[in-house]
Amino acid sequence: MSITRIVGSNAPRKEGPDKLRGTARYVDDHRFPAELHGATLRSTVSHGRILSVRFDPAFPWSECVVVTKDDIPGTNRVRLIEADQPVLADGIVRHRQEPILLVAHPDRATAYEALRHIDVEYEELPALLSTQDALRAEIRLYGEDNVFKTIRIEKGDTAAALAEADFVVEGEYTVPHQEQAYIETNGVAAWAEDGGITVLGSLQCPYYVHKALAPILGLPGEKVRVIQAMTGGGFGGKEEYPNILAAHAALLAWKARRPVKMVYDRHEDMLATTKRHPAVIRHRTGVTREGLLVAQEIDVVMDGGAYITLSPVVLSRGVLHATGPYSCPNVTCTARAVATHTPPNGAFRGFGAPQTLFAAELHWERIAAAVGIDSLTLRRRNIVHEGSVLSTGQRLDESAGAEAVLERCVEESRFEKRRNECERWNRKRTNPTWRGIGLAVVHHGSGFTGSGEVYLASEVSVRITNEGRIRVEAASTEMGQGTTTLFAQIAAETLGLSYEQIEIETPDTAKVPDSGPTVASRTCMIVGGLVRNACRELRTALLAAGDGESQGGDAQDGDAVSGESRREEALRGESRSGALPQTRAGLRSLARKLLSPGETSRRFTARYSPPEGVEWDEEHYRGHAYATYGYAATAVELEVDKLTYEIRVRRLTSANDVGHALHPLFVEGQVMGGSLQALGYALMENAVYADGEMKNAEFTNYILPTACDAPEMAVSLVDRPYARGPFGAKGVGEVPMDVPAPAVAAAILQATGVLVSELPILPETLARGMRVGGTT
Repeated sequence: MSITRIVGSNAPRKEGPDKLRGTARYVDDHRFPAELHGATLRSTVSHGRILSVRFDPAFPWSECVVVTKDDIPGTNRVRLIEADQPVLADGIVRHRQEPILLVAHPDRATAYEALRHIDVEYEELPALLSTQDALRAEIRLYGEDNVFKTIRIEKGDTAAALAEADFVVEGEYTVPHQEQAYIETNGVAAWAEDGGITVLGSLQCPYYVHKALAPILGLPGEKVRVIQAMTGGGFGGKEEYPNILAAHAALLAWKARRPVKMVYDRHEDMLATTKRHPAVIRHRTGVTREGLLVAQEIDVVMDGGAYITLSPVVLSRGVLHATGPYSCPNVTCTARAVATHTPPNGAFRGFGAPQTLFAAELHWERIAAAVGIDSLTLRRRNIVHEGSVLSTGQRLDESAGAEAVLERCVEESRFEKRRNECERWNRKRTNPTWRGIGLAVVHHGSGFTGSGEVYLASEVSVRITNEGRIRVEAASTEMGQGTTTLFAQIAAETLGLSYEQIEIETPDTAKVPDSGPTVASRTCMIVGGLVRNACRELRTALLAAGDGESQGGDAQDGDAVSGESRREEALRGESRSGALPQTRAGLRSLARKLLSPGETSRRFTARYSPPEGVEWDEEHYRGHAYATYGYAATAVELEVDKLTYEIRVRRLTSANDVGHALHPLFVEGQVMGGSLQALGYALMENAVYADGEMKNAEFTNYILPTACDAPEMAVSLVDRPYARGPFGAKGVGEVPMDVPAPAVAAAILQATGVLVSELPILPETLARGMRVGGTT
């Protein structure tokens, strides 16, 4: 059976018709009998002791339900990496917008009005509002040094190599907060029933919420149910934050014994929820006269905010990508995530890699200037390929497409020709603009970092019913990226059935196993692989029930085959000697032969086990940080207005290695969407903070790129199948976010002669750089 029948085709979205018809139900579309609306009273200081909370006696409090920390039946802590963050302030507030208490009322406007009738008196305390303040440790927020996590990677002898290098090039790069800007704000509904609690939410990770709620409410896990509603985007912003919002709604519902809905408006969502971690990255790089890397010394400092949230793993991914996709014999990377009295930062598409890859890629322009060799040539001389060894000692054995995407991007963008044309244009002083073209190439690990996938121990089930219905059961969520469609494609291809015959169960902790969070470019490769394995078990059982036999020649994912044979297997699909019935009636008949008397359905479950040879030493940061990597190269053409310094991106060319594309149109859409999001990060999205609070928390003055700002985009796919991924697939969701920003900065350098090493690159930033003469 050909792989192109379903996998590799642009199948219609499973949830598409409901979205197009307007029948898809998001959280705020759900109505509950006697529902209340919740609101959160938040801190107005960055650091302080709560002295008193006074309720205006003139307000009709009898109409409201109020929850304070004393109403929490379990623990006042949110379970994640560490349980350091209180559900409601524990007497001390550690950042502005920290939740203090909750109010619910039948009328949403009245619930928010009630907050204006509560007065909180504080003893204001000194605050750490920058990473520099935090590292001085004159005030302690976390531990002895305000450092949440330190990671160090060492390979070779960096100090000796730097001492012997022909050139040593230094640079510092600064990247800001970034707002996820999902189209639907955070929202949940909660209700008590049968001695437990049920939460319906716009979220990415149902089991994260489930694990957080049980100890907060003091309930056993079986009394907590979490259901994903249709979700209007996440980009990481709905990975860990819904733990807090779900806890708030659940506490109100638990006390009120009525359903409670909490849906943030845009202003509150931007003020209170997590952002991308700001960071400062310093490079000290040793190179030969020929432009070969001999040493990389890198220091990374990320601002975690007031609580740990996911900062250690964001830092981990960041430092593991900090060298860029290049071979270097001597590497020292030191990375710290530090605590400040600002709202906690968390997951955002790319998860630490966009920060460090911006520095790694833009640093090539500094090296080029020092060595006198253009940055494209330098990349070609140092880029990884199969057989290269990364900073952790990981050898790239297969599907290493860095060279291929670089050369494809150079060819399709006509990079060298366009660079010369821009140079000629800029020599004409009468032209109203400067023009430039810049290039960057990146790698991005697919799946959880290190031993994360082993820790998650994800499971996926496929169920066959006595009516012949086949349903995939997984906790991975659909939030616009195509999860339900991809799972149906993988299941249909594996079973030899039509795409229409496959159903996808709603992520609901009462119905689906824990397949891990929908993050980390893992859904297609890791969870999709489990879908394939569960379907193989189902197919074998069905054929056996029908007296058919399954051909045993197809290698399983992770089998110890190598090289070309693995690549061929990844693309070949399922070899089979028997076929399943193609009609519902035929499947019904076969299912009833399989099922025992009285059995209405049967589950076939696949559990994650690491591929052979993939090992990780967490203590020393050695080994396989990721089983495999995706790669992307992007060229950006832009022009700069000589009068206003406005920057207009004219064309973006992107070449991508995502393994084998199971749904090419989805991949193209991910690349285009991620690229535009990254252009916003590079040029527009300026989160202004003062006194520990975001001061432009509205879309009127936090500027996002729109369709009008989107340049012409050309996207191509470089097919490098990964044999241990389902049908050769790797991850795609995050890598497009990593690459455009340094390409933009490099293009601006060619256009203006100014190397801007701080994002976003605003017209006023560029103007300042022009005045000071070259670098800012």
